[in-house]
Amino acid sequence: MSLSPPARWGRDLDAGQLFAAAESDFARYEVVKDLVDECIDLALNYRQSGHPGGSRSKVHMMLALLLSGAMRWDVLRPWRRFGDRFVLSAGHTVPLVYATLAVLNEAVRARHERTGAAEFAFPNDGRWALTWEWLLRLRRRGGLPGHAEMEGKTLFLKFNTGPSGHGMPPAAGETLALKLAGAREVKVFVFEGEGGLTPGSAHETKNTAWGLGLDNLVFMVDWNDFGIDPRPASSVVAGTPTDWFAPYGWRVTGTEHGMEWGPVTRTVLDAACGPNPGRVPTMAWFVTQKGRGYGKVDAASHGTPFGMNAEEFWAGRKRFMDRYGVTYEGAGSAAPSDPGAVQAQAAANLGIAMSVLRRDDDLVTWLSDRLLAIAGTVPDEIEGFRLGQPGLFSDPRIFDVANYPDSMWKKPGEKAPNRAGLAAWGGYVNSLALRDYGRPLFIAASADLAESTNIAGFGQDFDGSPGTGWYDRTSNPTGALLPTEITEFTNAGLVAGLATVNLAPDPFGAFDGFWGACSTYGSFSYLKYGPMRLFSQLAQDTELKVGKLLWIAGHSGPETAEDSRTHFGIFSTGVTQLFPEGHVIDLHPWEYNEVPVLLGAAFSLDVPIVALHLTRPPVEIPDRAALGIPSHLAAARGAYVLREYEPGVPRGGTVYLRGTMPTRNVVNLLPELSAQGINVKIVAAISPQLFARQPGAYRQSVVGPAGGLDAMVITNGAFKLMRDWADGPLVREYSLSSDWDDRWRTGGSVDEVIEEAHLDEAHILAALERFANERTERLGRLRKLLDDGE
Repeated sequence: MSLSPPARWGRDLDAGQLFAAAESDFARYEVVKDLVDECIDLALNYRQSGHPGGSRSKVHMMLALLLSGAMRWDVLRPWRRFGDRFVLSAGHTVPLVYATLAVLNEAVRARHERTGAAEFAFPNDGRWALTWEWLLRLRRRGGLPGHAEMEGKTLFLKFNTGPSGHGMPPAAGETLALKLAGAREVKVFVFEGEGGLTPGSAHETKNTAWGLGLDNLVFMVDWNDFGIDPRPASSVVAGTPTDWFAPYGWRVTGTEHGMEWGPVTRTVLDAACGPNPGRVPTMAWFVTQKGRGYGKVDAASHGTPFGMNAEEFWAGRKRFMDRYGVTYEGAGSAAPSDPGAVQAQAAANLGIAMSVLRRDDDLVTWLSDRLLAIAGTVPDEIEGFRLGQPGLFSDPRIFDVANYPDSMWKKPGEKAPNRAGLAAWGGYVNSLALRDYGRPLFIAASADLAESTNIAGFGQDFDGSPGTGWYDRTSNPTGALLPTEITEFTNAGLVAGLATVNLAPDPFGAFDGFWGACSTYGSFSYLKYGPMRLFSQLAQDTELKVGKLLWIAGHSGPETAEDSRTHFGIFSTGVTQLFPEGHVIDLHPWEYNEVPVLLGAAFSLDVPIVALHLTRPPVEIPDRAALGIPSHLAAARGAYVLREYEPGVPRGGTVYLRGTMPTRNVVNLLPELSAQGINVKIVAAISPQLFARQPGAYRQSVVGPAGGLDAMVITNGAFKLMRDWADGPLVREYSLSSDWDDRWRTGGSVDEVIEEAHLDEAHILAALERFANERTERLGRLRKLLDDGE
């Protein structure tokens, strides 16, 4: 064994020393590469699905990263908090990861079988170890997913990836979380191809990563010039990787020889631990051939393996058999007709491939020793680490809304937009965390709209307790308010990646990291959906505890009047509902004081995403006691009765109410409703998910057994977004919504647009009167519909 350090130690000589140590092992690298290649091909042949081309082309990059000491990681315990992180942004090439882990784990397993040494034993009886047997379950239910996912056997992967462009922003977010936590020496390595650099998120991430000074972020680009379609990427995209990154301020290195151990290893080590005086992100490029050694190359090799046991498949196997003196079962023959025999043959051949490793004592010893030596360089502690007090995430002062300080609330008669309530709550929770725990709770990013959407509160002082202020990569690298530009998609991915970084000593049992928040106009909410969707999937399935996200749809509804319809969040805010039930908590406060209540209630729950829908105009804080309506604290229950039926008077039905201006106008009309005898029950419909978590008796008291049938809605959004509350066959006929005529609204003053949306007091009063007066007729129609259905 070399006396050189097994992995980087943060010294200027690391790259040269590690290369010198690795150079003598390149013959061993070559055998490991051949084994990884075989595992890719054998697994895809059996499954007849997957991506051989990009998986093959990245093998040199992958093994140089994992074996040279460029990456500090633990093959047996990939969850260790200060291990470097790996994000496969090119998530379709996940067979590369599966095959690599299978080979490396086989060396460790063989060593343990031979020696019985505890240090080579798989933790938890192999629960987390991806061994070659799992390659038989590629792309099968309960097996190995078709794209990269961070769970089970692949906790080595640090985000769910596959959709093009979706992996880069979360990687930047993970890097940022490490830097904010005082663990900047931990690096994040990202694999991508040139095709994956063409989505807009690549441009956004490159700018953002430089702006945040993410010098612990390393992109490694497989430059093979081909994607799916049968033409070179260079025929439609100008330039080289240097042209694509250097103008963004990144440090760039690379090699024209991306399939040779010397140049590849030198480039990997330079990227990981070469001089970086500017403290900027790094990109390393590698010229490769897509489908290297597979038998078909370039676009043809992208996502279609050869037919099972095809002649071309066996031609590739012949090279391996001749080189290593083994013979595969069924070599040169067609696949068996019986599925059981096919599986048995695939298992036998994977075993035969692994026998090349197992019979080579020197290789098993070297590879297992190398992996454990690298694992030994993963630190257990880091000087300057800022976290380590996970009690913050259960501190009752964050969630006990009834005991929030008086300064949190506005007084009746004051005017304020509900978005200002976000600023107050953000300032409160982050200043509390900073004062008592030495770190912020939330890291916030907006699309150059921090003050406009009031997410800036997460960096502001509260009641004399200082906030963190704006993040600055040199003067304030611990600030919680990020200076992000108009990068909605990347902002969402950034905070999603950040929230996956768990720096607790036991990440299975507790979370210690940051929660994320991002905002933009409600009308642009769709730009954030992709990263939120992947984070939701990850949070559902990963065994590691992850953080939470606040998704702010600011300036929603027609209340964004003067900006006109290009900026109205009437339909697009519905993307926050495109998740499995209960995976997102939607919050629709109508006035300032409901905002802190809802946020405290939502974040007390074990739900990964909270979507907060806010509006622009200031409205008067109601005197709830004088009006006889429940306290703002009732908002924590997701719905409350704003106006109950008057006793002894015929009932007119239930009205579900949502939105700032509609609710304000209904509140203004309460005396008139009583004066005219319009006896309707009005429910403030704020959060269907919070409401669903209330006791059944409370829910029945609010909505009643037929509350969703004998109902109408009044909402500043689209009618279809209220169907959690009322969805009977006659509901829309009586309802008022911003899409009442199935047309886009126009623009103007708030009063003008609200009148056009039929949400002004006159339209509301007329609609409520009709709804109440026609109840007998309406119920008769409903009964007839039921009778006709028998």
